[in-house]
Amino acid sequence: MEKFFKLKENGTTIKTEISAGITTFLTMAYILFVNPVILSQAGMDKGAVFIATILAAAIGTSVMALIANVPFAQAPGMGLNAFFTFTVVLGLGFTWSQALAIVFLCGLVNILITVTKIRQMIIKAIPESLQYAISAGIGLFIAYLGFKQGHFLSFSGENGISSGTSTIFSDINPSLANFKDPVTLVALIGLVITLILMVRHVKGAILIGILATTLVALPFGITHLPDLSTISLSIPSLAPTFLKLDFSGLFGDPSKIFIVIATIFAFSLSDTFDSIGTFLGTGRKSGIFDAKDEEKFENGVYFDSKLEKALFADATATSIGALLGTSNTTTFVESATGIGAGGRTGLTSLTVAVLFLLSVFLSPFIGIIPTAATAPALIVVGILMMESVSKIHWDDLEIAVPAFFIIALMPLSYGISNGISAGFFFFCITKVVKGKAKEVHPIMYIVTLLFVLNYLATALL
Repeated sequence: MEKFFKLKENGTTIKTEISAGITTFLTMAYILFVNPVILSQAGMDKGAVFIATILAAAIGTSVMALIANVPFAQAPGMGLNAFFTFTVVLGLGFTWSQALAIVFLCGLVNILITVTKIRQMIIKAIPESLQYAISAGIGLFIAYLGFKQGHFLSFSGENGISSGTSTIFSDINPSLANFKDPVTLVALIGLVITLILMVRHVKGAILIGILATTLVALPFGITHLPDLSTISLSIPSLAPTFLKLDFSGLFGDPSKIFIVIATIFAFSLSDTFDSIGTFLGTGRKSGIFDAKDEEKFENGVYFDSKLEKALFADATATSIGALLGTSNTTTFVESATGIGAGGRTGLTSLTVAVLFLLSVFLSPFIGIIPTAATAPALIVVGILMMESVSKIHWDDLEIAVPAFFIIALMPLSYGISNGISAGFFFFCITKVVKGKAKEVHPIMYIVTLLFVLNYLATALL
C-alpha cells in the first residue's frame, strides 16, 4: 500500500488518508439521499437511482484513486442533476431515458477533450492570479454551503428544490438566522469545537468535529439513532435505470437536433469547468498539483501524469454514471474537506469509494450524520482556502476585476462555472481595452466565446 500510493513521498500516512477519506465521505454522503429525490421528479425509480448513485460514486472515485492517485471523490453532481430534471426533462420535454443518453454523450465529449489534451491546454491558458481567485472562490462557495446547511442564514422567501431541512438554489433576501433553531445551535457548537481543534492543531480535527457534533445533535432531536428492529438490509434493484438510454428517441425528431446539441454542449461546458475549478482550487492550495520540478512548472500548474489522469478519471465518470442511470458524475468540491484533513493520495479516494459501497447496507446509519454536523467542516475548509486571496495582485485592475467576479459569483450564483465564465469574460475585456489583447492566450478567447454561446443557447432554449 505504501509503495502503490507513495504515502511517504506525499508526506502522509495510512491513518491520515483513511481519516481524510471518512471526512470527505461524510460531507458528501447527502448526495445519496438528495439525488434520488431530484431525479425521481423526472419519473425515474427512486430506489434504482439510489443504487446508481452509489455505484457511480464508487466506480468514479475508485478510478480516481487507482489511476490518478489523488484524493478527489466523484458522485452525481448537484446543480447538474437539477438541470437534468427541471430543464432537460420537465422544461424541454425529453424523457429521462433520452436525458440519460444526453449525459452519456456529454461524457464522451469530455473524454475526447481530455484525451486530446484540450482540457490541459485550457488550464495552462489560465493566468496564475485567476487560478488563485478560483481557489478563493471555491472556498467561499464551500463556506456558503456550510452556512446554508447549518441554518446560519435565513431567507424571507425561497424558490427551489427542498431537501430535508434545507432548500437548494434561489435564495431571496438573506439575513442572520434565528438562533432558536436547534440546527443552528448544533452547527454553532460544532463550529466552535472544530475551530478549537484546528487552532490546537489536533490531527483529524475536521472528522472529530463532525462526529462530536453528531453526538451533540442527539439531545437536540435533529438526528436519531436508527431503530435496529426496523432496519432492512434488502437492496433496491438497479434494473429500472440500468442501460435505459434512449438514443433513437433522442435523435428521432429532426426539429430537436439543435436543442439536443445545445443541451449536450451546456452539460459538457458546465461539467468541465466545475471539475477544472475544483482541481485548480483545491489542488493548488494543497500542493497536490504544484511543481517540484521547475522544468515542468508552467503558468502556475504542474503538468505531470497525475493531473492528466485525474482529468481522465473525471471525464469517464459521467458516461459510466449515465449507463447506470444517473445524471452527470463529477469531481465533488467537498473533496476539499478530506484534503483539508490531510488527504494527499488515492488512498483517501479509495476509502471514500469503499464507504460508498458499504452504504448500500448501511444507509440507515448514514442518515445519523445531520447537515448540522457537516456544515462546520465546510466552513472551516472555506476559511483555509481563503489564503489564496493574498496572492492575487489587487492593485492591478486587469487582474482585480476578473478575480473579483470569479470569487463573488461562485457563491452568489451557486455555481463554480458561473464564476469562472464571468471572470474569463472580464479578463478578456480588460486586456482588450488596455491594448494588451495579445497577452491573452487564444484559448482564453475561445473558452470565453463558448461560455457566451452557451448562455445564448440556454436563453433560446
